[in-house]
Amino acid sequence: MIGSPLLAAWSDPSQSETCSVSLPCCSSEFLLLLLVDPRDYTCFWCFRSVKSKDLDWFPCVGFVFAGPTKVGMANLTSGFASLRCAGAMHADKGHMQASGLPFLSFRRCAQLDISRLGSMPRFMGARSATVSQQHVRHRVSAIRASTLSCFQDDTTKFFDFVVIGSGVAGLRYALEVSKHGSVAIITKAEPHESNTNYAQGGVSAVLCPSDSVESHMKDTIVAGAYLCDEETVRIVCTEGPERVKELIAMGASFDHGEDGRLHLAREGGHSHNRIVHSADMTGREIERALLQAVDNDDNISLFGHHFAIDLLTCQKNGEIHCYGVDSIDIETQKVVRFISKVTLLASGGAGHIYPTTTNPPVATGDGIAMCHRAQAVISNMEFVQFHPTALSDEGLPIKPTTKRENAFLITEAVRGDGGILYNQSMERFMPLYDDRAELAPRDVVARSIDDQLKKCGENYVLLDISHKPRDEVLTHFPNIAAECLRYGLDITRQPIPVVPAAHYMCGGVRAGLQGETNVKGLYVAGEVACTGLHGANRLASNSLLEALVFARRAVQPSIDHMVDADAGASLAARWARPTLPSPSALGGGALSDIVGRTRQTRTELQAVMWECVGIVRSTGRLKQAEWKIGDLEAEWEGFLFRRGWTPTMVGIEACEMRNLFCCAKLVVKSALARRESRGLHFTEDFPYLEESRRKPTVIFPAAVQELTWSSKPLQRQLQCK
Repeated sequence: MIGSPLLAAWSDPSQSETCSVSLPCCSSEFLLLLLVDPRDYTCFWCFRSVKSKDLDWFPCVGFVFAGPTKVGMANLTSGFASLRCAGAMHADKGHMQASGLPFLSFRRCAQLDISRLGSMPRFMGARSATVSQQHVRHRVSAIRASTLSCFQDDTTKFFDFVVIGSGVAGLRYALEVSKHGSVAIITKAEPHESNTNYAQGGVSAVLCPSDSVESHMKDTIVAGAYLCDEETVRIVCTEGPERVKELIAMGASFDHGEDGRLHLAREGGHSHNRIVHSADMTGREIERALLQAVDNDDNISLFGHHFAIDLLTCQKNGEIHCYGVDSIDIETQKVVRFISKVTLLASGGAGHIYPTTTNPPVATGDGIAMCHRAQAVISNMEFVQFHPTALSDEGLPIKPTTKRENAFLITEAVRGDGGILYNQSMERFMPLYDDRAELAPRDVVARSIDDQLKKCGENYVLLDISHKPRDEVLTHFPNIAAECLRYGLDITRQPIPVVPAAHYMCGGVRAGLQGETNVKGLYVAGEVACTGLHGANRLASNSLLEALVFARRAVQPSIDHMVDADAGASLAARWARPTLPSPSALGGGALSDIVGRTRQTRTELQAVMWECVGIVRSTGRLKQAEWKIGDLEAEWEGFLFRRGWTPTMVGIEACEMRNLFCCAKLVVKSALARRESRGLHFTEDFPYLEESRRKPTVIFPAAVQELTWSSKPLQRQLQCK
């Protein structure tokens, strides 16, 4: 906290000497006061209108305090600096010219756009005599955090909030907390490259008079094989409609019927039409609206092509605290450290532990792995959802010339709209497995397709929607129709070849009802989180809904934590910095050898997961996966270290590989612990539900952590003061 003498100076600028400065962005003369906190030398301008006597505070615009001189120290020891100066603020140039300030060094502050000073809201607009203690507490915290931006360089950055991930959860959260502090969004690729962008179906919400929250809850719990947390389900189903309305107010455009009302679709597992959608590109439309809002928010900085490496944590009174994250700037090949008071992880899932997934290439389990290494609690990792209907390239009339990075999804809504599943002999098979036929939940449909493929010795089945009117099909599924037509298939006349693919992680970092984790200052939302909503299987279109609800619920506790947290400039130097490999450090050819071996290892890991930890499992195959993955990891790490790699070195391929290993081991460990078949986890050795085992799988932080590189954080955990 800033010392009381300095606060006194803020309350009554008449106690300090000032000088007159003419600001081009304002219409009247202002008095200028420079304030310096003697504890950490953070600096503030105080502007006072000559006419109105009102006060405005602006943090450290254009300079940093380089250190006290003999002259300056006398004033600093009394708690504030009273300086005679002459200077002019140049709003168009973003800098300040000054004289009489021998102990100040000037540079542009990356955090504040000076051209907006004339219209910026006041940090403390009220008269000093009426400023409440709570108001001062919030504002002082915000000013001090913003001032840290002046200590930034291209490798260290300070923000109130850091958001890892640019999907619906991360963007929605950022737009709310930006009203209370500075926000950095770190995203691995382009901002739009997220699981949200690939979501075709829509958002489930009770928006029809004939529907009810109770009905939505029942559908969710039944689909989740009764493993869902009922309180979480009620919260999400109750708050969901309001979250959808907020999206519409922000400019998201959804399909409407002829009556002008929202067109509500139906998908597998739902008893009512409740899916809000934008044709078959709903995620893309939501992402567009949110990114546009973020782009218009001056308090949000978006860092594309920044790969998050590890969380920065320390321990205090037996609790772990998070203070940001280290990342790799992929374009500059530098390690960038983000120091923050609050961190939200919204980094998506881990679909790429399997060879075929609908997830984009960025979904390598980075968030789950980072949290596990930071000793966060992990839950329900055995429940990997395989979407029943991904496009099978093998069954297309014209084969793609290159292998896709991720499988093309055929949305659940096709079956909800009347699509029928056949084997290649054109025999309808779903009624043989479930009374709900094609409208059964995803786990049932995926296992049924898997069984058909094994019985018939085929590589794909057929999904037919051609019996529906052509115009209706093209209106509802324009993206799917266009993609199939690229390869010679007209879905209005021919069935679509489909096969199951890894799609969604129902487990993840264990979260409370406000997205909080057991690590203080760390919140999670979206697919990276395990909130208890999905239980053993996610109901269709509940993922975007959960992301919206929990992103919003995490806002207030995050703000409260931000106000009380202390993340000063000195914190940045406490952790050792990771290093990037260089040809000189590793020797000629070693780096390319490591990249090549890493890609080979990744393919081998994915094959093990598909063969042994797929749709249908057994204890024997799971144990086989456990030792195969252990051997594969040991061989890979040994290869790296023999070629000169060190434990503190980082690289994109290597860090993704360590995260994939970490997540794969968590899935196998959780699957071995569940000795029953429930939802997405089906094992031949325990093929039935066991009521006594109807509880979540929980992986607590180990007292003695594993010794492998993928399971340990790069930085040693510190003790907080």
